[in-house]
Amino acid sequence: MHVLLFNGSPRKNGNTARLLTRMADVFSEYNMNNEFIQLGGTAIQGCRACLECRENKDERCVIDDDSVNEYIQKMKKSDAIVVGSPVYFSQMTSETKAFIDRCGYVIKGNGNLLSRKIGAAVTVARRAGMMPAFHSITDFFFINDMIVPGSHYWNVAVGKDPGEVQNDEEGYRIVTRLAENMIWLHKKISG
Repeated sequence: MHVLLFNGSPRKNGNTARLLTRMADVFSEYNMNNEFIQLGGTAIQGCRACLECRENKDERCVIDDDSVNEYIQKMKKSDAIVVGSPVYFSQMTSETKAFIDRCGYVIKGNGNLLSRKIGAAVTVARRAGMMPAFHSITDFFFINDMIVPGSHYWNVAVGKDPGEVQNDEEGYRIVTRLAENMIWLHKKISG
């Protein structure tokens, strides 16, 4: 199993990164390949709704001055995708949203490139508001015909200052179980 973990936080070592790193550690413990990709803090343009990706059918967005096209090809080759984001005013970061919009148009317009792959969302916030962001990321997986496993609670955690999420023991248990469930699911569907 090859898993891509996208960090939508501009804080490279912030709370979202720490949750995703915990998941990467679980994947590594089970000898599953994983790759951590830093989305937050990078210059990802939003979708222009030009629909050229659907006309060209070349699995690419016409905006070609960032890494989105590279990420689309990485997702196409992966077995599972995790998108994590901190919560800004009850939603994901702008980089995460631009990534989802642009990838979504290309993926849907080129034959559902992610069909039946595993997808999971992880969100973290200071106190509350995680659910709208969590649902928005999860909707990206659902609309792309992906399989979305859960955990023993929603895949959310609490933390404000970098590292504070490590005090959320339940949050760490949630993402640990989520990673284990992704591994279990992959084994079941790949026979």
